[in-house]
Amino acid sequence: MPCTKATPSGNGRPKRSNYDLDLDALIVGAGFSGCLLLYKLREELNLNVRVFEESSGLGGTWHNNRYPGARVDCPVPGYELSMERAWRNWTWQEKYPGYAELQSYFAHLGKELSLSKDCVFNCKVVLAEFDEDSARWYVETASGTYVRAKYLIPAIGFASKPHMPAWNGLDSFRGRIYHSSAWPANGSGGCGVDVRGKRVAVIGTGSTGIQIIQQWAKEADEVYVFQRTPNTALPMRQERFLDSSVQKLNSEVSERKRRDVFKKSLHTFGGLSTDCIWRNAMDDTPAQREATYECLYAQGGLGFWNASYQDLMSNAEANLEAYCFWARKTRARIDDPKLKDLLAPLAPLHAFGAKRPSLEQDFYEQFNKPHVHLIDVRETPILGLAPSGIMTNSGTHEVDIIAIATGFDSVIGGIREMGIKDADGVPLHHRWDQGGISSYLGMMVSRCPNMFLPYSAHSPSVFSNGPTTIELQAAWIMEIIRQMERRHVAFIDVKKEAEQAWINEVADAAENTLVPTANSWYMGANIPGRRVEPLFFMGGLPRYRQRCREALDCDLHDFHLTLR
Repeated sequence: MPCTKATPSGNGRPKRSNYDLDLDALIVGAGFSGCLLLYKLREELNLNVRVFEESSGLGGTWHNNRYPGARVDCPVPGYELSMERAWRNWTWQEKYPGYAELQSYFAHLGKELSLSKDCVFNCKVVLAEFDEDSARWYVETASGTYVRAKYLIPAIGFASKPHMPAWNGLDSFRGRIYHSSAWPANGSGGCGVDVRGKRVAVIGTGSTGIQIIQQWAKEADEVYVFQRTPNTALPMRQERFLDSSVQKLNSEVSERKRRDVFKKSLHTFGGLSTDCIWRNAMDDTPAQREATYECLYAQGGLGFWNASYQDLMSNAEANLEAYCFWARKTRARIDDPKLKDLLAPLAPLHAFGAKRPSLEQDFYEQFNKPHVHLIDVRETPILGLAPSGIMTNSGTHEVDIIAIATGFDSVIGGIREMGIKDADGVPLHHRWDQGGISSYLGMMVSRCPNMFLPYSAHSPSVFSNGPTTIELQAAWIMEIIRQMERRHVAFIDVKKEAEQAWINEVADAAENTLVPTANSWYMGANIPGRRVEPLFFMGGLPRYRQRCREALDCDLHDFHLTLR
């Protein structure tokens, strides 16, 4: 563990002498990561901590995502914090909670953990810069608040910056346009947009698009769905807990089940209570495979993808077997032969699971309705917007309301919005744009001392259950800060060679899968002009946990420590 005494670096930049806040730690974002780290840093390390949250309340993505049908695709009780204080007085109403129930859950967390008193809402960070001479992060907000802190924790996740395609004529459209990440609240159905009697369009058929389509197809007069790539969506098999079930959830049986789920989640590949089948698909007979697929499909949820054969995402033949089963099941639900080929083609456009499968409840049945129309964007691309609707090379589709479900500028977009600069004054997003994403364990970045990035790039994040990964990372961050405080470390910076080793491991893990064979947001391919590279660690949660443990067990050998 190399340690040096801090000396003036000569690269210190002038700082204001007065601050609105002088903190031990500043957390940006009040989702799962921000809430958990606020509580732990405050209660366990007795640090002076604040959370700056751009939105008006707790919840992160679940505060902002209130579009029609928005809900999580991981089941409860796995999708919640495991500390008893967080769940003791809480009961879920659905197996896959919707946004309103998740907002209520975060309100419950705020009350039980006394979070809001240390949160500043409607507060957008626009600049964050580290100064080695003072060993502090200097942070400015859009409203002019000026803060310095020893530790900076951008808990903004990987999907905080929406992606809006640069279509011609956006300003000319006379109707209403909404991006799924900025949906108005307090309207019909609680989601802010009344589509009864309207002609509507949904652009994009990822998880968000599917959820909006399922809802709007039941309400609007005409629905136009613009699809580029068919989604290999899986049946959700939603369960609603009735009164007797809610009572059971409060029983000792439920408590034991909850603890069992949390315990199992620590050891599975994806941080859920179920794991993959530890044998290869082609080692089974065709009849055995069919029975296995039938069982997984009938159970619902993402199990057909993440609890299937161990080689589903690494063996093309095994992957094709799974796809063909899915296509056969899905095509049986669609009446029109042409729509069968567009929504569930016999030949896959990409490896099954290389783009994230979504969960649906009655998505495919909506296309059996005469007022729901599918436009194949590969065949008839969107040329732009006209005053009356959406222009393609086959004509203009006249609509009153457009829902944009085109996803996010994952990882880099949020970092760019925050204005993070490293110790050399270089914007972090410039480094990542030019040289590719760099990180150590997905939580630290060289030349960004004392900065921790939970649930961001190069971690299992999207390939795991969110709360499980976040709790693992929070424990690691807590231990690093605990050691720094005990050893009187002014700042810690990861060695570039350690960072490069993790970059290589992320790349190697991706190459052992079929994910790089598809142009997906997993690889950053959804943003025009962006470097295509693996954004997340695909080696599984157990391997990731082992690497985190090794980083702590080697006496912080992978870091430069500067003492005061």
